[in-house]
Formats: sequence, structure tokens, C-alpha cells
Amino acid sequence: MRSIVCALACVGTAGSLLAQSGWVWQNPLPQGSDLQGVWFTDANNGTAVGVGGTIIRTTDGGTNWTFPSSGTAASLHAVTFVDANNGTAVGDSGVILRTTNGGVAWTLQTSGTSQQLFGVCFLDAANRTAVGTNGTILRTTNGGVSWSPQTSGGLNRLTAVHFSDASSGVAVGDLGTILRTTNGGANWNPQTSGTFNTLHGVFCVDAINATAIADGGLVFRTTNGGANWTSQTPTLAAGLEGVTFTDASTGTIVGSGANAIFRTTNGGTTWNPQTSPTNYSLHSVSFSGANNGMAVGQLGTLLKTTNGGTTWSLLTTDQDASGYFGVALTDPATGIVVGGGGTILRTTNGGTAWIPQTSGTSEILYAVSFADGSSGTAVGANGTIRRSVNGGTVWTPQTSGTTSTLYGVAFTSPGTGTAVGSSGTILRTVNGGGTWSPQSSGTTVQLRDVAFADSNNGTAVGSSGTILHTTDGGATWNPQTSGVTTALLGVTFVDLNNGTVVGASGRILRTTNGGTTWTSLTSGTTRAFNGVFFPTPGTGVIVGDLGTILRTTNGGTVWTPQNSKTTFNLTSAFFTDPSTGTITGAAGNILRTTTGGVVTGEGEAEPFNIIPAEFALDQNYPNPFNPVTRIRFHLRADGPAEESGTGWVTLRVYDLLGRELTTLVNGRLSPGEHEVEWNAQSSPSGAYFYRLRRGDEVETRRMILLK
Repeated sequence: MRSIVCALACVGTAGSLLAQSGWVWQNPLPQGSDLQGVWFTDANNGTAVGVGGTIIRTTDGGTNWTFPSSGTAASLHAVTFVDANNGTAVGDSGVILRTTNGGVAWTLQTSGTSQQLFGVCFLDAANRTAVGTNGTILRTTNGGVSWSPQTSGGLNRLTAVHFSDASSGVAVGDLGTILRTTNGGANWNPQTSGTFNTLHGVFCVDAINATAIADGGLVFRTTNGGANWTSQTPTLAAGLEGVTFTDASTGTIVGSGANAIFRTTNGGTTWNPQTSPTNYSLHSVSFSGANNGMAVGQLGTLLKTTNGGTTWSLLTTDQDASGYFGVALTDPATGIVVGGGGTILRTTNGGTAWIPQTSGTSEILYAVSFADGSSGTAVGANGTIRRSVNGGTVWTPQTSGTTSTLYGVAFTSPGTGTAVGSSGTILRTVNGGGTWSPQSSGTTVQLRDVAFADSNNGTAVGSSGTILHTTDGGATWNPQTSGVTTALLGVTFVDLNNGTVVGASGRILRTTNGGTTWTSLTSGTTRAFNGVFFPTPGTGVIVGDLGTILRTTNGGTVWTPQNSKTTFNLTSAFFTDPSTGTITGAAGNILRTTTGGVVTGEGEAEPFNIIPAEFALDQNYPNPFNPVTRIRFHLRADGPAEESGTGWVTLRVYDLLGRELTTLVNGRLSPGEHEVEWNAQSSPSGAYFYRLRRGDEVETRRMILLK
């Protein structure tokens, strides 16, 4: 958004690619991380920011995007520019970034806080204001060289801030919080909003006229400097997240749900819905003039208008919320990805283009294996098996003889393969899948993956720490002692002796004697690991939840994290050599590297810290959801003291009226990462809040239930 008075720049949270080293997005395009903020200085030049430190930049109105380095993995919630060169982005852990060259390069500034920052506003090149959790308000008068805290008078999270001139500004936040200053932020005074809903955005047309937006489709307007805020009717059919005006009469609001774009041409007296080409949530909107605008949101959504919002076009391509679960490469250029809804994608140019293939099924496909450049097999839910003998162009069904879900498959030759799945299912073929014969696993647990070192020696892993080993092609499967009870989700062997198993709770197991003994390795995280692949005995990659990628170059003795550029769960990995590989994940994520995941000039990162450095509440996943979602949170070691009684942790869910629906956590927890699940089967569709509290530390996020 752009202010129409004094050229102030303020925001609140609410094509082709530059060649890159490290991990590069191949799907969706230009990238798939949630975008939280956007700013355009003119019709061509714009910047968007999002989760995982994402920054994308365009100089041609969104046709092409480049990826400047943010230097942080912290999620960025807002970005603003005062002119073509000077901009600021803010995010989690008190991160403040500054650019003086139009977003080409960004430098980290010292904020003096570890609070999450959700909104930032430019008064001019020197004066800026940022707001965040626990009532945080920061102010700089020297272009960000130093930031000073201001007194907000409360602890509610502040989500957005906007100034109409150097003196007059408004900040909004949780529980209907509205604060106003008339002296540049020296003092902030509370105003009555008339709601307990979270306010996500605010725009001040001038010192007396402003509009604020909230959950529940609520729009509030003042025409007297905030002495009175009036709820406008009717309410809009969406959770509202971003608002901007191009002049005193014309404004745009974006939010969550279908057709969540609204436009006014009478100063906000009425808001009319506009047709949106996406059903994904929109978090922020920016106009560089009366006609040219960009809205950004969930899964990297980019929408563009060139006629003032009368019509919007979708710039993001190949979004797929169903997710991808398996990948196999037959050479550096050629590969197959499988996933939800029977999806099969094929590339013959290293992933520059992934072309859908006809699978003949709508069942989820969980894994795929190729024995050579022609012969491949994909397996999935309800015993689904699909076979290709022409490199993945044509797929034909095979009879598995089971309705069990098949999670893993491995072929050692075009004719010989093994599939594993639920209820201890193991199937074997020696004729390319013409017939699949059941084998006795000796267990009824869920088997999640299988790997063979040759046609006879194989290993299957699954729930409850299960490891099974065969030396006779599966005629007999014998249990091995894993030493753990957590679910094991991935396995790989580089030869008869050396293998690696990964699983839930950051579990890594390693053997050098074919599984006679398994040694537990330190990963430094409790995130689930979903897949592992070693292209050579020394070099391997693990992928897991929340965008986790770990790499080893010494056979697994030391694992270092890599920046995946996503916070979605990653499901599988495949490498043709130590440098060239592909990763799949939730929400249609496909990532590619030709540098082993190493960013040129940066080398490897430091190993994971076991204890988080911040108190943080992650966005639930999936979101929107139906009816089950997962919530992860982080407790740092230097939090409120246990002996004081303030170390008690609660995680509660509320409706839009602030009524508590359920308590997910209520007790003392150790420092580290934690995850809980909420089943909203008995709750109606709509927006909900979940709030994490430990002592004075409080964070709140919003989630969407769509039934």
C-alpha cells in the first residue's frame, strides 16, 4: 500500500527465475513459501517477503522474479519502501532488514528486541516505526542505525501500523486493540474499537480518516481521528488481512477464502467483492498508483491487477495443496514425482518443466522407484500400483492383491521389486509386477520404507522402531534391534554394510555392518525426518518437517542444516550424484539443487542447536485444514523460571468472539520444540485463534477451518 499524504510508506501483516545455487524452487513458481507482505514503488519495481526469510523482487511488474538473500531464516511479515531505493522489512525474532538499493541487497539492523515484528511504517528516509508482540513499538530517527522502544501501554500483539503524516499514526492488534499517536509516537493512546477480534490492518488516509480491518469480515472506519470507530455493515465474507488506499475514495482489502478481494470507491462507505482467481488466503496488498496493484498470500500466491482491481490475474503457477510424496531420477535431466490425487509429474530437462502424466487413479501415490531409464513403479493408497516401461510416459495398473496402503517401493532390476505398507504388508515381484506375492513380515505395524542393496539384501522400517532385514530376497524377514520406539520413516543403503534410517523426533540411526547393530546419531532437532538418500557412501541428505534439510559429507558423523526456503514438510529426496538432486514436499513443493544444496560463497551452516533461541509459535499445518491440524511451538531455555511458577505453558484455541474452545497444552514443558494436534471435527468452518503463553511471553496466530 502507499500513503497519499506526505508519501509515507507503511504496511502491516496481514515467470522466470534468476539462476541460483543452494536449493531452487521448481514448483510452485516463482516460489511456494507463504508471502506475508508486499510493496511496489512503481508499476514495475516491487518486493514481497514471507516465511523462512523469503524475499522476492521484480523489476518488470511480476513477469520475472529474483531472490535476494535476506541473510535470515526468520519469517518476514511486512515490507515497506519510502522511495525507489530505501526499504525496510521486519519479522520474527526482532529481525529488521534494510535496503538502500531497491532491494538488491539487504542488511540486518539491531532492533534491540527478540519479539516478533508484524508491521512497519516509513515516515521518511530517517524515521520509521515497527510494531509486534507484547505491545512492542520501536522507533528509529536515523534510518535504522538504532531503534528505540516506545511505550504502548499494553501487552497485546500489534499487527500493523500506519502514519498519515510525521505526527499522526495508528497501530492495531489483538483483542481489538487500537492505539493512536499525534506526536510521532512519543505517546500512544488507546481507542475503543468495539470488538475483541484481532485487527490485522489499518490505513490512515489523513489525520482524521482511517480504516481498520479485522477477523470475521469486520471493517471499522473513523472520520474524527479515532474518537469513534464505526463498524461498517454488512460484514465482508472473509477474514481480512490487508488494506490499502490509493486516494481518499479508492481502497482495496484482501483476506482469506474464495473471492476475498474487496474494493471501495466511496472512501469505505461500501465495499464490493471482486473476483479472485485463487482460493488461497491473501495476506497483503500494494498499489503503486490508481491502476497497478499486487496481492500476495498463501503458498506464494501472487495476484496482479492493471485496472485498479476490476480484474486480477494469477502469476503463480502449478500450486498443488495435495502435496508430493515421492521422487525418482533416472539421470540428472529425467525424473518422476508422485503425490496426492494420483499425481504423476515427469521432467526431461532437469525440472525446468514438470509435465503431468495420466496415472488412471485418484489415490494418493506415496513412492516411486525406477530400476533403469525405462522401468518404473509407483505405489500408494488402497494397494494402488502403477507401472511404466517407457520412462514414465505411460502408466498401467497392476494388481497388488491388497487394500493396504503401500508407502514404499524398491526395485533392484526391471523385474525384481518389493513394496511395503500398512498392517505389516510386504509384497514381492520377480516379473516386473505381473504378479505381486505377499511375504511374511512377522509384524502388523505400519511399514513406511524399504531399501535393497542388491536383489537379496533388503531392509524395511516402520512404526514403533521396527527394522526388518532379509538376505534371501524376502523369503524371510528378520527383526533387527533399533534401540528406539519412535516411528522410522526412511531407509537407504549404499552397499551391503552401510545404511541410514531416519524417523520421528529427529531420529537418525546408522549401521556399518548390515544392520547387526544400529547406532543412534545426534541430529539436534525433534522435527520428524521423512526421507534420506545417499548418492555416495560419504554424502547424504535427510529431509523432514518444516522444511528441514540436513546434509553430511562424512558418512553421517556430522549433519549440517541447509536453507530449503520453505517451512512446509519435505517428504522425499533423490540424488544422481553428490551435487544434483530433487526434493518433494507438502503443498506441491519441488526443490532442486546442482550444488549439493550449498549456497555459493556461503558453505555449510552450523549444526542444529537442540534448544531453540526464541519463544515462538509456528503457523499451524495444514492451513486451511479439515478437520485435523498440527501446531508446533518453541520454548527457549532462558524463558521464565520454573521455580517462580511462571514456566507454566498453555496453548488454547479461541473462536472469533474470544471464547475459549479447548486447551491443547496446560503444564510445564522442557525447553525445545513441541508439537500438538487439534481435531476440529465438532467445530464449524471459520477462523480460529490459538494462543501460546508462558509467563509474560504470549503469541497468537490465526487458523482457518474449511469443511
